[in-house]
Amino acid sequence: MEYSYFPGCTLKNKAKELDMYARKSAQALGFSLEEIKDWQCCGGVYPLNQDEIAVRLPSVRALSDAKKNDRALVTLCSACHNVIKQVNHDMQNNENIVSKVNNYLSQEDAEAYNGETQVLHYLEVLRDVVGWDKVKAAVKNPLKDKKIGAYYGCLLLRPGKVLQMDDPENPQIIEDFIKAIGATPVVYSQRNECCGAYTTIEDPSIPEKRTTAILSNAKDNGAEVLVTACPLCKYNLAKNALAGEVNVIYFTELLAEALGVKEEALKELKNA
Repeated sequence: MEYSYFPGCTLKNKAKELDMYARKSAQALGFSLEEIKDWQCCGGVYPLNQDEIAVRLPSVRALSDAKKNDRALVTLCSACHNVIKQVNHDMQNNENIVSKVNNYLSQEDAEAYNGETQVLHYLEVLRDVVGWDKVKAAVKNPLKDKKIGAYYGCLLLRPGKVLQMDDPENPQIIEDFIKAIGATPVVYSQRNECCGAYTTIEDPSIPEKRTTAILSNAKDNGAEVLVTACPLCKYNLAKNALAGEVNVIYFTELLAEALGVKEEALKELKNA
């Protein structure tokens, strides 16, 4: 199975490991990620103003490219997934935005787009296409005795009616992933609370307070490791002093380790 793939800006610099572990794991599981050519930054934050059309265009161009190749569009970064999925929802349901976006596209001699592309997060591919049983069968190094907490944050699950990945109040997808690679999931109350996000730019005390609550809660419930799909969440959590007691990593690193492709990915990262 081949998917169009939108990596996003952060996965090309500060989060290269999130990308590389995912690519190598995909190969081991029998699907491939074909990176879209000439993709542009999604903006990082979904534009709430319906008159903000230009900022939606990078997402629409990526969606349109996937449509041309008759593929679903896969994302990894929680922020990119959130923006692209919500923009795609606009293109399926908001006639005002559809009209204005396609007016822009017509000036580029591009085909009109009306929300035809399916947007999937990498985790959804594992759950809904590969299947947890096949993931489990492909594991070469079961991560036994590891107690791992899922950290969802805000963007992976909300708004629930649009993203439709999992129950935003009681998600299971990452816990099911943790089980599939042989580890023990740790459920804790702060797993889908905000890390402080971009407030770290203006007032670092806000993410410091939030991440302390998250890491303390995870630690108190027995978690040794937290996994996330969000580069910004990982950045905020890893800056916290408690990160030395609860390791914070990308979920794709655990997947690559379990599938036996982590060392191969690390070699490519060093040469990148």
